[in-house]
Amino acid sequence: MIILASGSPRRHELLKKLCPNFKIQASDAIEVQNNLEPKILAIENAKLKAQDIFNKNPGAIVIGADTIVVLNGKIFGKPKNLADAEKMLAQLANNRHEVITGLAICAGGKIFTDCDVTEVYFGEMTAEEIKKYVATGEPLDKSGSYALQGGATKFIEKIHGDWSNVVGLPVYRLKKLAQAAGIEL
Repeated sequence: MIILASGSPRRHELLKKLCPNFKIQASDAIEVQNNLEPKILAIENAKLKAQDIFNKNPGAIVIGADTIVVLNGKIFGKPKNLADAEKMLAQLANNRHEVITGLAICAGGKIFTDCDVTEVYFGEMTAEEIKKYVATGEPLDKSGSYALQGGATKFIEKIHGDWSNVVGLPVYRLKKLAQAAGIEL
């Protein structure tokens, strides 16, 4: 049995591209919020989520993921409120940032990890455009306060790397990690 340790509908849809049959069980693990290097932080939080669900389902293969946005070394998580979302987007405007997704697979008492990094370039955004986008509510549950596949598309000038990573689950990287672990998804 394969379990995705996430309630994210976006991760659910992306995992379907690799594995049509899996269960969803959102983790309630408390994420690490410290000064670890961003890649390590994303992997650690993915591990915490996967291990939490694996402990409840010891015979399963559990996939955990954690996505963060990083601008000039500063980590942008999910916004606390509308004002926080506006502030994040204003900082991302006219800038290049990285989206990092940590991955963890727990299977057979072992844990396998990796991460993916995608560069995202935002174009200009006026304060009014940001306010309108934030008012849709879409940014409120997204790292960095935006959804590549949603309304933020109009702000993204270009990306370098895997678009599915920016959405929250780097499909190719997950496939390669599963193969390295001897798991067929």
